[in-house]
Amino acid sequence: MAVTDTSNDIQLLLATLPPAISEAIQKANDQDNLLEIVMDLGRLPEARYRGHELFLSDREVTVEDINYVIARIGEFGEDNRAGIPRTLHRISGIRNRRGVVIGLTCRVGRAVFGTVDIIRDLVETGQSILLLGKPGTGKTTLLRETARVLGDELRKRVVIVDTSNEIAGDGDIPHPGIGRARRMQVPRPAEQHNVMIEAVENHMPEVIVIDEIGTELEAAAARTIAERGVQLVGTAHGNTLDNLMINPTLSDLVGGIQAVTLGDEEARRRGTQKTVLERKAPPTFSILVEIQSWDSVTVYPDVAAAVDAILRGEEPPCERRFREPNGTVRREPARRATIDAPAFGGRRSRGGREQAQMGTSGPRLRDRNGGDVSATTMMPPQRIFPFGVSRNRLQNAIERLRVPAVIVRDLKDATLVMTLKNYYRQSSQQLRQAEEQGVPVYVLRNNTITQMERQLAQVFQLREIIDDEAPLPASGDSVIEEALLETEQAITQVINGERSAVELTPRSSYIRRLQHQMAGRYNLRSESRGDDPNRRVKIFR
Repeated sequence: MAVTDTSNDIQLLLATLPPAISEAIQKANDQDNLLEIVMDLGRLPEARYRGHELFLSDREVTVEDINYVIARIGEFGEDNRAGIPRTLHRISGIRNRRGVVIGLTCRVGRAVFGTVDIIRDLVETGQSILLLGKPGTGKTTLLRETARVLGDELRKRVVIVDTSNEIAGDGDIPHPGIGRARRMQVPRPAEQHNVMIEAVENHMPEVIVIDEIGTELEAAAARTIAERGVQLVGTAHGNTLDNLMINPTLSDLVGGIQAVTLGDEEARRRGTQKTVLERKAPPTFSILVEIQSWDSVTVYPDVAAAVDAILRGEEPPCERRFREPNGTVRREPARRATIDAPAFGGRRSRGGREQAQMGTSGPRLRDRNGGDVSATTMMPPQRIFPFGVSRNRLQNAIERLRVPAVIVRDLKDATLVMTLKNYYRQSSQQLRQAEEQGVPVYVLRNNTITQMERQLAQVFQLREIIDDEAPLPASGDSVIEEALLETEQAITQVINGERSAVELTPRSSYIRRLQHQMAGRYNLRSESRGDDPNRRVKIFR
């Protein structure tokens, strides 16, 4: 079914505007694409359409103009939002320090049939669905249409928790756009989590619809509702799944994240460092939809699997959906855009190439003849099997040096093995097997990026590594290893909430830079404090 607009009450919104502004909008004759009207004191009134903007007058907005609108709409709530009874239009105010309204944003609300078609199969599964998207992408419109379909067509008991009366409109009688769904209003935004629980306890819903889950209490209430077997359909602040994962307030919606310290055997089996990030609990929402526009979404049909994949630095299972002009929905495997969040290991760029977390420039290399080495080295590609070596750090070292190497998970696919001195001394069966098969084994003294870069430089016959930002420290590798281990322990304490901030031991500028980079990979903040030789790094959220 093609998308069709069912709301024809825009005239009610225009009737609340000063006559000159209302006439200018009608003269523009593009009301189907009108998004909002902005009126700021002392500035020209402006209409914002899909794709362009238009000044509505050559006369600046006055106090009388603003008061004209306020007198014709409902009362402003604590969230500075008001509406027009039995419509979906929303008027938001901007106040000065004395609490006087000096600006208005009059947003056009529409009930649109057919928007849910792009995710209708997901809605019918009965699983909880979380919608993410930027303002103006149609989250609330899709949420409203989902509530109507669940109530009218699937005959379920649906209760909408309508905090700002944006889903079902202002006034006590809800807009017909929600169909048979019932609406519970929220007296104050801070009470939304209580109303969510009240809806479940008092009204026996099969589905709860919530707009803008934004606080820790609301996230906890959503989990409580989901654990009672009620289907949730809601929206949350955040544009992508990655953004939500690193949001400490809302990450529980997708299961939450915690730092876990692995034992030696488990770390060696996984091929990772000892401190890793893992999902804390089952996600509150089973399905997540990133909304790019009304006609384009990215769907994660299994949030738990997607979060686990991202934490491992892998591509999560997801698909893109597009609504064609004739109303049909086309699906294709998603190729995700570059991820800005640095906390979860390697990410793919638009072209699919892994990007380093340690900076895009990386160190400069010289070959045996003294010439600079670029990404197109003449050495044959190498397939590296890391045994007890951190895969994330090794990947970063490969990307920084721009050498043709990939990490493999099976020894039989490897052209060389990298391991640590301690593991080599234990004479593991896999290492003995590699040597018997003629696969070279390179032994690192410790699990640091510096050691890995030096070993890769040797493998690819690079004479030396020249770091543009700081010289190598005079201290030995054992000092670096000790400092990085201390940093990992501090990161674990901060992420798990054991401490709000940790100050590390004073270190050289080179080591401090490595510590800042480690904190950044876990999306923590860090700063250097004090003066040399006592200058040290502080890690905090």
